[in-house]
Amino acid sequence: MEKAEKAEKAVNEGEHHEVRADAPAGPADATDGVWSGSWVAERLGVELVGDDRLTGLLGLALRRNPKRAHLLVSNVLGKHVPQSPSVVYGYGVELGRRVRDLLGDDEARKAVVLGYAETATGLGHSVADGLGLAPYLHSTRRPVAGLAPAGGFEESHSHATSHLLLPEDPALLTGDGPLVLVDDEFSTGNTVLNTVRDLHERYPRRRYVVVALVDMRSAADASRLAEFAGEIGARVDLVAAASGTVRLPEGVLAKGQELVARYESESAATGDRSSAAASWPVAQFPAPLEGVAADSPGARGTARTAPTGPHPDDNRAHPHVTRIDLRWPEGLPDGGRHGFTPAHRKRLEDALPDMAARLADALPADARRVLVLGFEELMYAPLRLGQELERVTDADVRYSTTTRSPVLAVDDPGYAIRTRLRFPAHDDPADGPGERYAYNVAGAGFDAVVAVVDSAADTPRLHAPDGLLAQLAAHTPEVLLAVVPSYAPEAPHAPERPSMLPEPLRGPVFSSYAPEEVGWLLQDLSDVTLEAPTEEREEAIQSGGAHYAESLPVEYQPSEQYQELFHAALEDSAARIAQAAGVVTETVLAERSPRPVLVSLARAGTPVGILMRRWAQHRHGLDLPHYAVSIVRGRGIDANALRWLAAHHDPRDVVFVDGWTGKGAITRELAQALEEFEKSDGVTGFSPEIAVLADPGSCVRTYGTREDFLIPSACLNSTVSGLISRTVLRADLVGPHDYHGAKFYRELAGTDVSVAFLDAVAARFPEVTDAACAQAKELLAADRSPTWEGWAAVERISEEYGIHDVNLVKPGVGETTRVMLRRVPWKVLARAGAGSDLDHVRLLAEQRGVPVEEVDALPYTCVGLIHPKYTRGATGADGKAVTV
Repeated sequence: MEKAEKAEKAVNEGEHHEVRADAPAGPADATDGVWSGSWVAERLGVELVGDDRLTGLLGLALRRNPKRAHLLVSNVLGKHVPQSPSVVYGYGVELGRRVRDLLGDDEARKAVVLGYAETATGLGHSVADGLGLAPYLHSTRRPVAGLAPAGGFEESHSHATSHLLLPEDPALLTGDGPLVLVDDEFSTGNTVLNTVRDLHERYPRRRYVVVALVDMRSAADASRLAEFAGEIGARVDLVAAASGTVRLPEGVLAKGQELVARYESESAATGDRSSAAASWPVAQFPAPLEGVAADSPGARGTARTAPTGPHPDDNRAHPHVTRIDLRWPEGLPDGGRHGFTPAHRKRLEDALPDMAARLADALPADARRVLVLGFEELMYAPLRLGQELERVTDADVRYSTTTRSPVLAVDDPGYAIRTRLRFPAHDDPADGPGERYAYNVAGAGFDAVVAVVDSAADTPRLHAPDGLLAQLAAHTPEVLLAVVPSYAPEAPHAPERPSMLPEPLRGPVFSSYAPEEVGWLLQDLSDVTLEAPTEEREEAIQSGGAHYAESLPVEYQPSEQYQELFHAALEDSAARIAQAAGVVTETVLAERSPRPVLVSLARAGTPVGILMRRWAQHRHGLDLPHYAVSIVRGRGIDANALRWLAAHHDPRDVVFVDGWTGKGAITRELAQALEEFEKSDGVTGFSPEIAVLADPGSCVRTYGTREDFLIPSACLNSTVSGLISRTVLRADLVGPHDYHGAKFYRELAGTDVSVAFLDAVAARFPEVTDAACAQAKELLAADRSPTWEGWAAVERISEEYGIHDVNLVKPGVGETTRVMLRRVPWKVLARAGAGSDLDHVRLLAEQRGVPVEEVDALPYTCVGLIHPKYTRGATGADGKAVTV
């Protein structure tokens, strides 16, 4: 403390002061008494000289870098070496507290903390948390279109050198308070000099504080920083957890490069050891900094040791990737790339328990060892999630992140990087595609890995066969994926969102319907290839590798026999459909609004919305507005479409329309989505009640019938729905201010029956008018409260047939037809004695080799079962291929 007190009293011009944080001695050996830097030290003659605790904090590795052969590998940073998140966070927080002690509260309130990408983004965040009073910003290698950098600098020894500073608030760097610069290691001082030089020219200030886990500068480098402080007339303080130097013998760079080349060539010749699971020795790490209080973030103390040897279940088949919805707070930045304030931290603290509980609930019950894996610059959010997960579970939780830095992996206890996973970049980086890495994950005995990425990185490459998730799944029994929304500020002076959203698309430019029949609140993706073979889509969806809305099935082209069935079914059911359309329309007009705005849920709801519009014209002479919008299970309704509707109509007049109910999943999805939209936008009045033609699941109050019968529009795909595809929601195609997308299949015009279907049904309106009006009157006087009996039946079937996933059970004629056309069906359950309503289902089942099983007392006419745990070649409820 003597140095700190002296520094406080020093003159504020041209001074350089160093404050050493009292790091713990901790165990110096990484594994079984072997220092994880001994392998490099023995072969290259590299030495760490300084504090006794250095070898507990650092190991050594070799990297493929023309500027520096060796890599100091921190055991407490959480980048390359999986570590207890409480230990990682505790080191940063304690360093921040010491900076606050150094500055005093008044100066701390005026400070800004700046961390370095990618390695120190989480450490800088943690230091800012320990400081408690200052906003945080970290440099980035991800530019934002239209956002001018507030500064930039070069990291000369790094694998990727250019850094950008992109604060949302340009004033963040313009104050005269202290600038606290945080890096994981202070090796030569060049990066700090480059940063201060650049920023001091733009935003001069009187004081800088440099913070690092380890200060490894030579005496010459230390004097350069002191001289630089004098040159710019500013005070520069340094706070570090430990200090020392690296002694490098002559010719070490060339020798290191030769060693890397030799080992990599041997690895290529024998098969990449970095991707293979290996037995994992006991790993011990140093405790948090001395003086951390028992109730502080770092109070867990020494990280628990990893079990020796492979996991006893390492040979079991790896299950699918499970996507976890964190419910990340709306508008909360995912990190400090554009600034993170103490208020942001408070919001995150409040949300962490719920988010961690979601992760904990998704973990296997027997998970003993869990890794939370962050993503390059996204270090802080995964760290805090891991720390909270560590608090609420009994599992041994570790934390590390992926990186772009290429490091040689050597499976030796005296080497810091034991294994390496390689995978392609998956966030569309500005510097182009390339390899990325996850170190010390393979063979570490993890029962589950929670991969945390931002939404910009949730791309097809993440889910590709050689992507990160596939690499992880090869080395752990369970992979969970948690996606944090990427936060990017608007370009300067841009409104929060576009002042005018696009007008609805209409036929014949988009769809084969007449322009007055429906306006599509969608964007046209007709020129984008989105189709994938059914089997590939099913495998990706069930493995968690993709959401069903991220691609499209190949459009089913019906055989001549199937088309004949469609026309026969239409002839038989047109009057019944016409009456149901009349009943639901009369109910809406009497109960919901005298001039409703019909909003169909694309695409199954669109033909029904048009029929309701035609009925209102036929019976009442009304010309009702009608639109189609997208809703996606698990992702909600298109919020931009709701904004357009709210700007052009009274939300209280909007009536959402769908074709039919199955188990009621979309009904629940709409209710939740509207609740969230009201919170985010403050728009009230939208009713979550859906009007449907048929409600066999008893999920809604407004319906035309509750019978489960064949609606011919369910028999086909786009050729009965205006030639429009199912809707698409994918991050690289649909931005935050875009409508969801869909395709217009103009090339299928020769087989289009969309208008023919509508005309055939509407032609029966006159003959059913009296019956429809009478039935509507009876329904209006009756108790129509949903019983949700369909949902109960689905849950029962899911368990009875060993599926254990209600999303793979599709009840009703319409949903069963969709299973046969778009998914990989397992079997069809048919109500005993079901007649011609199932002719087309039986034909499709015969064509695809799917058994139809008759069942007594089935509440639906039929139920389609999607193949559970599907992989190509799979059979049976366990999803495993049968061998003979």
